[in-house]
Amino acid sequence: MKELIFLFIMSVIFYSCSVEEPAKIETFSTEAFAYDLGDAWEVNTTTRVKGFSQTEEDNNFSATIAYDIDLVNPAGDTIKALISRVEDKMDTERIMDIPLEAQFELDSTYAEGEYKIIFNIKDVFSNNIAVSTASFVIKNE
Repeated sequence: MKELIFLFIMSVIFYSCSVEEPAKIETFSTEAFAYDLGDAWEVNTTTRVKGFSQTEEDNNFSATIAYDIDLVNPAGDTIKALISRVEDKMDTERIMDIPLEAQFELDSTYAEGEYKIIFNIKDVFSNNIAVSTASFVIKNE
């Protein structure tokens, strides 16, 4: 009887150690900055993504992240999918994180005030999503 209990406990431990948790996509280090170009503003924004699904084939790891960037103006209006991109990453080692970045210009028709960038991120392999935001200010001096 003791042997059966021991085998049962060992099988539970073995099974729980071998089951891999599903990927949970997360963002971190999201930033946005606006630089005055005189007659326009250059906006640079970045974020990093981790916890995405990866495939492995012949000791090569790959991940695919799709993302849209929305822009919210000071009045609260949202420009959806101002930028849309897909980032394919391949490496010979497991991929720890993927940087996402964008650069775009806002012309002089954009008002002064606080803007918000929204990264809408999708892990293509798992269909998990994450959202990340950062703010920046346009101020004419």
